Formats: sequence, C-alpha cells, structure tokens
Amino acid sequence: MKKKVLVISASLRPGSNSHALAEQFAEGARQAGHEVELVSLRDKEIRFCRGCTACQKTGSCVIRDDVAPLLEKLRAAQVVAFATPIYYYELCGQLKTFLDRTEPLYGRENAFRQVYLLSAAAETEDFVPKRAESGIQGWIDCFENLELAGTVFAGGVQGPGEMTGHPALEQARAMGAAVQ
Repeated sequence: MKKKVLVISASLRPGSNSHALAEQFAEGARQAGHEVELVSLRDKEIRFCRGCTACQKTGSCVIRDDVAPLLEKLRAAQVVAFATPIYYYELCGQLKTFLDRTEPLYGRENAFRQVYLLSAAAETEDFVPKRAESGIQGWIDCFENLELAGTVFAGGVQGPGEMTGHPALEQARAMGAAVQ
C-alpha cells in the first residue's frame, strides 16, 4: 500500500553526510512506490518553544516562523524519517528545537505511525548513536501508536562528501525501500 513519507533533514551544512542518508532513504521509498517529500531545515526559521502551552488550547503555535507548514506536513505523513548529524552524542540542536515545536500535534489525531532515524558522526563506536536514538524515542513515547521502525548510523564521516561509498547509504536506501 502506498504511504505518504516525510523525510526531514536537520543538518544546516550544505552537502552534509546526514542529508546524503536522507536522500537515499527518500530514493528507496520513492522506488517502492511511496509518495515522498524531503524537507531540509537548513533554510527554515525555527524559533525555540516558549512553553506557553497555548497550542494545547488552540491547536496552533503562537510563534510565527516556518514551523506551521512543517507541522501540517508531519501531521499528514504516515511515515517520518529524521536525518541528523550527531553532535556531542546527541541529536543536533535544529532537530531538537523542531521536535519541541511539535507540541501542537500532541494529544491530537495524526497520521504518522512509523519513525526512522538516520544519523551520521565522525566517531564509529556502537555507543555513538545511542543518545540520539534515546532522544528520538523520548519524542516517540509522547505520541500514541507511534514506533521507532528503524535506524541507520553512518560513523567515520565528518567533512562534506565523506559519505561517498559508505555502506550506510545503501542501508538507508534499503530501509526506505522496505517501508510498509
């Protein structure tokens, strides 16, 4: 069955390694026949959540920036993949700030049911992506009927373009192609 897939790339660096993972995941999902949109946070204005909780009453955020259209895309997607560089063993700040701003979706009916995490870091050890995975799992746990469906980690990449030939690219493409 064809799904609506949203891929959100959080790196602010052009040609980033995590964005390369996002592109491959998106390509795999497209090849599998899904409707795919890849969105980069790079050129988006995303301000910090104020914690005012007004969105819990109104269903929309009082902050006027680029988040509202992104939330509509997220609400409508059945599958979401987040791509992030790992900074200090955690999700990058842009992604965390965006996730904080999804508060208007909390407690409401949303289409998304599956989440994937694609991450890249300079270090290669198995423990490197664990805190980022924990961070995304914390967000997932706040929504009903949502699961972490898969992760891909690309270690040993730092500079732009270092992903060329990395096995994680094929893993990301295959994971996108396997979306059900």
